[in-house]
Amino acid sequence: MNVSELANRAGIAPSAVRWYESVGILPAAARRPNGYREYGSEDLARLRLVVSLRRLGLGPEAAGRLARLCVERGDLDLDLVPLIDAQRSAIARQRNDLDRLEGELIDLELTVAAAGRATRKEPLVSDAPIRVLFVCTGNSARSQIAEALLERIGGADFEVQSAGTEPRGVNPFAMQVLGEAGIDWSAARSKSVDEFTGQPFDYVITVCDRARQSCPVFPGQYNSLHWGLEDPAEVDGTDAHKLAAFGQTYLELVQRIRPFVEVALRAAGRSRRAIVAGG
Repeated sequence: MNVSELANRAGIAPSAVRWYESVGILPAAARRPNGYREYGSEDLARLRLVVSLRRLGLGPEAAGRLARLCVERGDLDLDLVPLIDAQRSAIARQRNDLDRLEGELIDLELTVAAAGRATRKEPLVSDAPIRVLFVCTGNSARSQIAEALLERIGGADFEVQSAGTEPRGVNPFAMQVLGEAGIDWSAARSKSVDEFTGQPFDYVITVCDRARQSCPVFPGQYNSLHWGLEDPAEVDGTDAHKLAAFGQTYLELVQRIRPFVEVALRAAGRSRRAIVAGG
């Protein structure tokens, strides 16, 4: 095959093939009697391996060395095994990040839609805080962290509560992760949604699927949102693993609450009373 065919089958430009040859990453091609380059199946196999290794993050020289060893030995070089494993782990993390980002975008779309409904109501005649209730099953972790974060990020513009359909006490890891962020949550208690069933809210936000199914109806008109979050309290392992799970929940809630604050304020027709640092 000629250089154009080789490049096409490897998925790169012919100029890249010539460059790999010029720097010694690929061996010099055989020449036909007319002087044109001639490539075989071994050249294609080595070039494809070099291209794959470059996409894994290797530099040209390292990719060329490993490709040469693989072709010469006829099997997978041991140096490639940890590299491939690391790349698989990186791909899995990217998938998780994309799934999380998709969830956040859906949440934001719902928040914007709720804000649109709010702006079509009669204009607010008071400067009262925007009332928000976070609901989960136990009111021990996710809803507690959400309440603490909205209090910090939203400031005086929001009046925040959290509750559970089956309250079971504040998780110590929730208090710890908030404490490490500078939020003293030691006086918090786990509350039942029954304490709030007669109170009006502007937004009721469920943060777990089970709470969404059993959340009571509150009086008046309010916007109902659902932020599906994994329960960090269900993570097994050492205390370090558990704390890391709570830290991840904290970060996910920060990423949801910041845009929520801005959208909710805009829907209420007001600007921020003060800029509040947000976690």
